[in-house]
Amino acid sequence: MRFSVFQVSRRGGRETNEDRMGYCFTREAGLFALADGMGGHPEGEVAAQLALQTLATLFQQDARPVLDDPQRFLQETIVVAHHQLLRYAQSKGLSDTPRTTLVACIIQGNQAWWAHCGDSRLYLVRGGKLIARTRDHSYSELQEALGRVARGAEPFNRNVLFTCLGSPGKPMVDCQGPLVMEASDRFLLCSDGLWGGVEDHEIVQHMADQSIAEAVPELVEQALRRGGARCDNVTVLSVEWEGEGDPAGDTTQNLGNSGFASTIQGALDAELVAGMASMDDEEIERSVREINEVIRQSGRGLNRR
Repeated sequence: MRFSVFQVSRRGGRETNEDRMGYCFTREAGLFALADGMGGHPEGEVAAQLALQTLATLFQQDARPVLDDPQRFLQETIVVAHHQLLRYAQSKGLSDTPRTTLVACIIQGNQAWWAHCGDSRLYLVRGGKLIARTRDHSYSELQEALGRVARGAEPFNRNVLFTCLGSPGKPMVDCQGPLVMEASDRFLLCSDGLWGGVEDHEIVQHMADQSIAEAVPELVEQALRRGGARCDNVTVLSVEWEGEGDPAGDTTQNLGNSGFASTIQGALDAELVAGMASMDDEEIERSVREINEVIRQSGRGLNRR
């Protein structure tokens, strides 16, 4: 598998950067992920990091060197990441849970799958056209999709989400794929700090007209300028798929003896994470109820950034 990656994260006008991104890969499969820790709740940066670490830990365990069912992997591991956040809040005695959005993509063979929870987005650009874009789990986008926003009416605050990882309710995870890839297909994963300041057509134009190493920094700088002094964190991870076969560049030539490499730092207890992944629905629901009982009294209804 041949691919190239460019990624950047900027703090903007915020005190801390709660965004996290990274990727891991074998010679035949790659996982690319981005998480945006949510303000208004404790330790957003921890939530984002734990979510990525959970996915990376399970990917390393299951991709040998490919995943049996990439779509199922995404669906199940994102839910496991959600449970990890609940357990973290319980273990630390937090009165509220750390929360994060998440978007992740798997490229394996000549196919791609992706999934998301919240409003971090994935764009797929091919031949200068937008082939796919995730739909935010926000009240504003839901109302627009349903045609319920009257002209001139005040829309819902786009920062209010109806699902995310770490909230008391079971997260909604949207999965798509498989999609057959074509050489030079480009994925862009980003936090809302980017798309909040840059329009979709601008993202497509930059991704179509420039290399990802040129397009991504320009898009990020544009979002920061437009966001001004109070600009949100802006984080982008972009991937260009170059085709199947032996790696032509450096990307997959630096694999260790394990045949696995990762930019996502900090390994989790593989046994614990694997145990959570093997739980059936009834066990999961019981575990969630027990954890939520501990934090229920101060749980917050809306997921605000």
